[in-house]
Amino acid sequence: MDFLTIMISSVLCLSVAIFIAGLGFRIYTYSKTPAPLKIPTMPAPLTANGVRLRMFKEVVFFHSLFRANKWIWLFGWLFHLGMFLVLFRHLRYATEPVWDLVAIMQPIGVYMAFAMLIGLLGLWFRRIFVERIRYITNPSDHIILALLSLIVITGLFMKYVSHIDIVQAKAFSLGLLYFDWQALPADFVFVIHLLLVAMLLVIFPFSKLLHAPGVFFSPTRNQIDDAREKRHLAPWAAKLEK
Repeated sequence: MDFLTIMISSVLCLSVAIFIAGLGFRIYTYSKTPAPLKIPTMPAPLTANGVRLRMFKEVVFFHSLFRANKWIWLFGWLFHLGMFLVLFRHLRYATEPVWDLVAIMQPIGVYMAFAMLIGLLGLWFRRIFVERIRYITNPSDHIILALLSLIVITGLFMKYVSHIDIVQAKAFSLGLLYFDWQALPADFVFVIHLLLVAMLLVIFPFSKLLHAPGVFFSPTRNQIDDAREKRHLAPWAAKLEK
């Protein structure tokens, strides 16, 4: 096994470990953060099933963003839908035999990569050209958008310009999954693609990308509007009353 294979495999394994540990810690922190007040955004659901429906519409369709700004919703939804289908398509490299649904989604996933890139560029241009958004944009926002865009661009480059050995790429990914490292395909763009993904995994738990799990812990979204019927007490406040 050559040095490059050992280095890239080590970097990928380390980045996945940081991602899992960091994300797990963040989710644990969110779950332990008290919510002392009832602050659901109106109009708020009155039942638990209503909250579940609201969260479903928020996570799948970005309902509140759609009501607030149609252009941002369009680019945001294109990016997230494209990313989901592209990641689903990539399961071909982690399953043997390939699942039937994953095989069916292969051509769709390729085209959704373009939708993902369009969504990313739309969101990026908004941060550059809309003055009020540019004012609150940090350098880290540009870094994340650039990183995501480069991941998509290198992926499309390998698909349409610099074709890699798919069989060897799958053997490499399965080797990582089962801790049986295999030779890395000899392709410069593929190496860059993997390093960009590793970088994204490392910064994910420490960036604004945490809105992905964070939306499930947002009291403005996950609370029932029953303050009139039932007194709301955070666990720590209930202990003080005893």
